[in-house]
Amino acid sequence: MRNTEKDAVEMAERRKMILDAGFRLFAEKTIDPVSMNEVAKAAGVGIATLYRYYSTKQELVLAISTRVWENYIVENSRQRAALVSKGMNAGQEFEFYLDSFIDVYRNHAEILRFNQFFNVYVANEEVSPEILKHYLAIISRLAEQFHAMYERAKMDHSLRTDFPEKQMFSATLHIMLAAVTRYAVGLVYQPGPGSDSESELLLLRDILLQRFVV
Repeated sequence: MRNTEKDAVEMAERRKMILDAGFRLFAEKTIDPVSMNEVAKAAGVGIATLYRYYSTKQELVLAISTRVWENYIVENSRQRAALVSKGMNAGQEFEFYLDSFIDVYRNHAEILRFNQFFNVYVANEEVSPEILKHYLAIISRLAEQFHAMYERAKMDHSLRTDFPEKQMFSATLHIMLAAVTRYAVGLVYQPGPGSDSESELLLLRDILLQRFVV
């Protein structure tokens, strides 16, 4: 008789090994050149086993991206909620939001590299919104958190609300994400040993804080 609980644990462990291996390879080499055979070898499983979990490379790539961002956003949300419960106002929460981008760059640059390659892959493969549905639902949590912060700002007046919420969210998200991604991928010119990417990102954060925090 099979031990179904043990089988479930083994399947979960094997799935994690596959996703971890795929993430490492895709973040390092970009997505297109990496074959499913390479992922299977790096995960220590046979190619047939890999295909039992993910029938296509596209399915694997989407599973990795969803997992990576879900793990990061869940932890980031936990930290944010703890600070809000201690009395953090909307302006301070906005600073935490901007600092989160720098935290990804500082501690998880591989996520930014993978995300850049993922965006290129999705565009080239013309992945439909329907297939991206679960991934987009994870990312939409950022907009939901921003909305809650914006609504609190209407009451505590620590953050400007004369700017439309969607415009403010979109602009700050794209500015910060583009900046940290370009540094993580190496698309920013570094004039010499004295250049300090983190200081430049902090300067960008401070400019946005001056613009929006009351």
